[in-house]
Amino acid sequence: MSYAIIGFGNIGKALAKAFARKGIEVFVATTRDPKSFAADAAAIGPTIIPKTLAEAVKADIIFLAVRFEAHPDVAKALATWQGKTIVDVTNAYGVPPEKLGGQPSSKFVAQAFSGAKLVKGFNHLVAAVLDQDPAAHGGKRVVFLASDDDAAAAEIGVLAEKLGFSPIKLGGLSEGGLLVQARGNSWGHLIFKDLVKFDG
Repeated sequence: MSYAIIGFGNIGKALAKAFARKGIEVFVATTRDPKSFAADAAAIGPTIIPKTLAEAVKADIIFLAVRFEAHPDVAKALATWQGKTIVDVTNAYGVPPEKLGGQPSSKFVAQAFSGAKLVKGFNHLVAAVLDQDPAAHGGKRVVFLASDDDAAAAEIGVLAEKLGFSPIKLGGLSEGGLLVQARGNSWGHLIFKDLVKFDG
């Protein structure tokens, strides 16, 4: 299984740190030349591999950590996304709902990545929190996952556990998934809630 993070701002770097902590290799890419962020990637760890966008989208699981407005540009990188799982880490805060045809933002994103399985996740924490070791206060930091594809949600749940998080599935994108999606100028109820799960 290969992994990529598209977008290398604060959220992309925080995700890269989660992979680096566990020694898991992950490609990182932006629309810029990989040389321009190679030093930042190297500073995070040796398993963080700078790539071009065209190379990074060959990965099986792709974290979409770009600004919401930039997702159509990423989607153009492949004619079909068949067989790939996209983790939508974007937040469409401030985007008028009518621009999305009244749909949840993740359903709108899913349409751009035709053929892919899409999971909404890792987007409810601010970068400074996501950046921290998920082992917190004797428990594990929670990440919420929503998808219309149960198998994809399970697959990302396993990866979240590998990265040290405790995944909680919210159901479909239009059901529980709305709790972690911004709509217009309002945030979903679970966005910014920093929760820790204790085994017991």
